[in-house]
Amino acid sequence: MPTINLGYGKSIINFTFDENKFDVLGETEPQTALSDVEIGEKLDNPIDSKTIEEIVQPNESVLIVVPDATRQTASGQIVNLLVRRLIANGTMPFDIRIIFATGIHRQVTEAEKKTILTPFIAQRIKTLNHNPRDLAQIVRLGETENKIPIELNRALTEHDHTIIVGGITFHYFAGFTGGRKLICPGLASSRTVSATHKLAFDCEKKSRREGVATANLDGNKVHEAFMEVAEKLPPVFSVNTITNDKDEAIDLFCGDWNKAHRKACDFYASQHTIKIKEKRDLVIVSCGGFPFDLNMIQAHKALETASRACKDGGKIIFLAECADGLGRKDFLSWFEAKNSEGLAGKLCESYRVNGQTAWSLLRKAERFNIQIITSLSEEETRPMRLQKVHSLDEALVKIDTRNKGYILPFGAKFLIKI
Repeated sequence: MPTINLGYGKSIINFTFDENKFDVLGETEPQTALSDVEIGEKLDNPIDSKTIEEIVQPNESVLIVVPDATRQTASGQIVNLLVRRLIANGTMPFDIRIIFATGIHRQVTEAEKKTILTPFIAQRIKTLNHNPRDLAQIVRLGETENKIPIELNRALTEHDHTIIVGGITFHYFAGFTGGRKLICPGLASSRTVSATHKLAFDCEKKSRREGVATANLDGNKVHEAFMEVAEKLPPVFSVNTITNDKDEAIDLFCGDWNKAHRKACDFYASQHTIKIKEKRDLVIVSCGGFPFDLNMIQAHKALETASRACKDGGKIIFLAECADGLGRKDFLSWFEAKNSEGLAGKLCESYRVNGQTAWSLLRKAERFNIQIITSLSEEETRPMRLQKVHSLDEALVKIDTRNKGYILPFGAKFLIKI
């Protein structure tokens, strides 16, 4: 019988399974990383844009925006090449700064900076930490058409040019990661983040707003709000990567910050959408390991994928280490609600960004029997209505072997459609 390696944090869990009982969805073949030369060729031929050398003049300052540790972008290789090109073109090293688009996530650690940027760049180029609650960092630039305050990190106004570097994957309510998300929510104030994210929830229906969905940008109110905010201080150039399981760039779309992102999203969806004929009673899902299961708020995205492949009332076995905990200290407080309807009411009365993630998670816990293999304690999993187990063998006890199941080794990277 075949054995599959399921990512669990920075390690793996081996699972030997009967091919007659399970189908594997989204198992990826080894993909070769782009060389520096190949990336250079793409930077020389950007999408609907001048090259970086044509945009940035000698002695002008540049802000490079990169994600935090919750994303895979191959940013180390990309930023290294960008910095070298800028310096070769006449930009002084002290006129280049790198800022981490953390949004409302925690600050990037010193060790993570070296991992994200490589020690070489982290030691030589000044880095900035975004704090969405530090008013000294934030500048107000007006309002969106829907009266959402446009408040962004002041660094965006203090440099001649902004270049964004992001990775493309699915996002369960913004449609896709990358692109405009590096600016909003990445460098937005907590107030702007909250107001844009609130558009994901329809308080009249007490459910997800129509059009707000995985892989959808058109008619997605959250995406549209992100775009409107980002357009206030648009980047001059964007790099959008698609990575393999080793966080290496296997494809790259660069150029105009909107058009290059769109092309990257279309390509990603064409390669990562899986069509199935039926939902099944059992789904085993791994987030794909670190960083996708860094915390519960991030790991939930893989559970979203698994829910599309599982029958109502079925069992989902969820592998999510969550070495960084829940993602927010107050996350569990949402689960004090009696049920998801009560949580929705609480969310609409006093909206908080991660409340909708809690609502989405609780909805799934009500629809499915979810057993989780995790480093979280039972005191943390129990309020979320998740049953903690310690191994796949324990989770598979008393499973009806007459019914066939699915295995999703990279739940955070794929979209399931019937």
